[in-house]
Amino acid sequence: MTVNLEVADGVATFRLDRPPMNALDVATQDRLRELAAEVTRRDDVRSVVIWGGEKVFAAGADIKEMREMDHAAMVARSGALQESFTAIARIPKPVVAAVTGYALGGGCELALCADFRIAAENAKLGQPEILLGLIPGAGGTQRLSRLVGPSKAKDLIFTGRQVKADEALTMGLVDRVVPAEEVYEQARAWAAKLAQGPAIALRAAKESVDRGLETDLDTGLTIERGWFAGLFATEDREIGMRSFVEDGPGKAKFS
Repeated sequence: MTVNLEVADGVATFRLDRPPMNALDVATQDRLRELAAEVTRRDDVRSVVIWGGEKVFAAGADIKEMREMDHAAMVARSGALQESFTAIARIPKPVVAAVTGYALGGGCELALCADFRIAAENAKLGQPEILLGLIPGAGGTQRLSRLVGPSKAKDLIFTGRQVKADEALTMGLVDRVVPAEEVYEQARAWAAKLAQGPAIALRAAKESVDRGLETDLDTGLTIERGWFAGLFATEDREIGMRSFVEDGPGKAKFS
């Protein structure tokens, strides 16, 4: 398997395993889509970590494979490519990317699909597709610009340059920078903490933010209002409010 799945204590880890650089070929893209569907269904999965291992997250697409595709082949494939990454972004549970080494091209786009990105001090991120006479095709032009703003996104996409972890943190491309040997541990700790939270409320929060960003403010407020009212029908809401009244804030143990 090009991506392995491990589940423990409510946390699923997607471990990219295509040495030496975890190039995201068609089989890997399809595997990511399958795993996204699986963890979405599984009640024993409450959060997800995407990890490429100690040395590299993912250095991009498989250029040798892509070079063999002509226009007709890529017209047929590009939809499935985007669907694989969108499936990761739409997992209705918290997702964190643990980024070590290179996260370039499709690797950077995969990290953009997470809710939170923890990067190693040695990480390098970028969208170098322009150097191949291309543009990002797995969501980079859209997710990157929404995350860091259009000017910073255009800088990376127009030049194809790589940014080190400290610059990525400054521009908002990653959320935390830690020593390389701590990346997975900290990513899993973040995911494990959220795995103890109210699952439906976390899903509501994620969908409200993500879908709200895709539309106008009034529509976003409508999405939020629907989820907010709907949560009053959940057991977790009852547990949370009862615990707050009886024991104080932050002590609820959700089912």
